[in-house]
Amino acid sequence: MCFLRLILIASVVLGLASCREPEVSDQPEQTISELNDEFRERLEAQRSVVKAHLGDDQENLRKFETAAGKIGTIRAILDAGIYSVDDTYELQCLGIVLGDAFVQDMGMQWVVVTDEFGTDPALRDPNSRSILIFPLTMISKRIERGEQVDIFDLYNGVANEIEQMRAEGF
Repeated sequence: MCFLRLILIASVVLGLASCREPEVSDQPEQTISELNDEFRERLEAQRSVVKAHLGDDQENLRKFETAAGKIGTIRAILDAGIYSVDDTYELQCLGIVLGDAFVQDMGMQWVVVTDEFGTDPALRDPNSRSILIFPLTMISKRIERGEQVDIFDLYNGVANEIEQMRAEGF
């Protein structure tokens, strides 16, 4: 496969996943590090925002432990219109739970990425240094743009891109 096409695919996935503008050349330099205690606590606090919608219902809590349950919970919250375009933090909490579904279902790994845009949690394929997605803003950026988010389409689209990149040896 042509090297330029590989760069374009990686850029498209990064752009799709993070809503950052994809760049084919002159990619910003990134530092990727393991998740530290500060970020672990931050992610857990964000998960708690979403879990609060489940209440004490043991059946819902049990379902939430699965990737499908996480996606279903996100869908229910989005369909109910609980969060508005101004609820960026809460929408990003949904993004963290979406990321957890990728971890469970696809074996992705939480990491911390620092680049010219700041420092954010991201997901990396542990068998590849080039597959990197930013689920934190996958939902919030789309809602801020006025898009209707079909969480199943979003999840499946990103998952398919990851699988394609894995198959092509990224």
